[in-house]
Amino acid sequence: MRLLLVNDDGINAKGLHTLARELEKYYELTVVAPDSERSACGHSITISQPLTVKRVKIDDLKSPAYSVTGTPADCVRIGMVKLVDKDIDMVVSGINIGANLGNDILYSGTVSAAIEAAINNIPSVAVSVHADKNFKNYSTAAKYAKKILNLAEKNNSYKDVVLNVNVPGLVENNIKGIKICRIGGRVYNHNYENIKKSTDTASFMLNGKINPLHEDDTDVHFLREGYVTLTPLHYDLTNFKILKDVEKWIK
Repeated sequence: MRLLLVNDDGINAKGLHTLARELEKYYELTVVAPDSERSACGHSITISQPLTVKRVKIDDLKSPAYSVTGTPADCVRIGMVKLVDKDIDMVVSGINIGANLGNDILYSGTVSAAIEAAINNIPSVAVSVHADKNFKNYSTAAKYAKKILNLAEKNNSYKDVVLNVNVPGLVENNIKGIKICRIGGRVYNHNYENIKKSTDTASFMLNGKINPLHEDDTDVHFLREGYVTLTPLHYDLTNFKILKDVEKWIK
């Protein structure tokens, strides 16, 4: 199987390197990642300036790797048409530092890269680990990513579906298993701290905290309980529940 590996934390991210080393043991792999961190950039693409692609060497990695002066979605697009000569069987995005749960998926560059693959009918997996910037041990998340890739390959994963995977930042023996579940709600208590002010301008830094909604069948809940969560996603945001009701508005 031929894989394209991307991320939003950038070409130098340890999570990307750990996952690349794990996947190249079993698959034909090409790495294409932003040249710097692009967290929370969503599904943005570069249209007003050229993309610069540079061949890079990642430690002892044998697979070809490229940095791109663009977004995660850019990496998927240019990887598909310019950097991988043959058809790509699956796109893997991650390992992201920080979970992508609930509403986060709308902001996430990690998930958006996987969605870009799905738009082009390539099965994809987005992998994130629930940990902070000081986290260093990505091996457990890499192993679960490989396990889910095997399941997707074995069961002929849908070409236009993203498998969104979140792994607790725990040692492997403390993980309880995998839960298939829906996305949950996470409400952000946003606060913009004024860090600089003059007579005509001001600078603000975003901070605040997350207020998770307490629902017991969601990715938010099961990740907190020590499970790896797996949620199938699709880019069609249509609210089918009210489609007929809204149709009545114009009749």
